[in-house]
Amino acid sequence: MKSNAELRAEARQTLKGRWKKSVLMTVIPVLITIIVIAAISIPLILFFGQFLNEPASFSNNYSTGADNSSSGSSGVISGLITTFFTVAISWTFLDLLRGKKEIIRPFKDVFRTFRAPYALAVLVIYLLITIFQFLWTLLLIIPGIIKGYSYSQSYFIYYDTYIETGETPRYLDSITASRHLMNGFKAKLFFLDLSFIGWHILSLLTLGIGYLWLMPYIAATKAAFYRELPKEG
Repeated sequence: MKSNAELRAEARQTLKGRWKKSVLMTVIPVLITIIVIAAISIPLILFFGQFLNEPASFSNNYSTGADNSSSGSSGVISGLITTFFTVAISWTFLDLLRGKKEIIRPFKDVFRTFRAPYALAVLVIYLLITIFQFLWTLLLIIPGIIKGYSYSQSYFIYYDTYIETGETPRYLDSITASRHLMNGFKAKLFFLDLSFIGWHILSLLTLGIGYLWLMPYIAATKAAFYRELPKEG
């Protein structure tokens, strides 16, 4: 398998001449996520805020519940929305790496996971992975992180299986296949993630603006990583 440096170089080569449209693919979900989270959180905060005029103990109970409810709901929803767009972007770069497409169409490619049968697949796989990781995290944090890497290729596997067979695979089968595929490669993906730490720091120093370039770079590299994984058969 290629080294992490070679995978990143392959990603940069794929992005060459496509940076503008790649960044645009990233801008779209960021704006939509902000709008959706605001639309959900603000009404919740306003609704529970009416109890602030009640007696102190009553008010504190409800205000605490409101904070937990709104933050919890926002976290799950933002995670789901982010996954929909991240998976769409990752599939786009996988197609580019394989030569199955040449041009990025930002307004079309970034919404590809919202069409059937992908929409339901991304939703169910996301929920299953979230539940599995949560259960593993109840034991210890580290097992939950490890399982996250085990399940990391589930969306790619679902996509490939559907494209190759024309049939929608079972969602658990995609997760199980990812777990098997990542045997012996979880550490490599972990160190691949670590190799972007410097870029994350630079992106933070630009008040997050740098992520508009970093996220496509990471997505392309992760797609290259998946393509290099030895597939059975």
